[in-house]
Amino acid sequence: MQQNLLEEVRRIRLEADCVASPAAVEAAFDRLAEEITQRLKNANPLIYAVMNGGLIVAGRLLAKLDFPLEVDYLHATRYGHALSGCALDWRARPARELTGRTVLIIDDVLDEGYTLDAICACVRELGAAEVLTAVLVHKLHDRKARPGMRADFTGLEAPDRFLFGCGMDYKGYWRNAPGIYAIKGR
Repeated sequence: MQQNLLEEVRRIRLEADCVASPAAVEAAFDRLAEEITQRLKNANPLIYAVMNGGLIVAGRLLAKLDFPLEVDYLHATRYGHALSGCALDWRARPARELTGRTVLIIDDVLDEGYTLDAICACVRELGAAEVLTAVLVHKLHDRKARPGMRADFTGLEAPDRFLFGCGMDYKGYWRNAPGIYAIKGR
């Protein structure tokens, strides 16, 4: 079974369409860092990486932010290793004192946005003074949790396809791909 899955994920990568090259992704990280720095350099922010996809994005982005900040993680998912969403599953809620803090939540992709919306609501309920969001990819479609929903900071826009790379996965694999890829035909 594991060997069949490994063969499948290798084939998926070989056949995938490149949506954003590694160079385009790097330029997006540079733009994100510049925008976030301008907005938060004097805010003493607490930055949460949303596991697992936000881990890759946060790791690449945080090194470009040259101002004091604190970092933590949280884990809420609707997907697991599935290919479509289901009920929200909190695996690690925010554990820091948030009262009066500016909080930036970093994730890989804003698809429909239900998970990110729930995370932001939780952080607000815990007393954050300001909650901002940053995503590497904004998927272009009209199925958002709220009409017109956008992250405060967005690196790239991408078509409404099944994407992987730069934090996004295919069945748990390819989060490490340096560009952003779409599964052929999906």
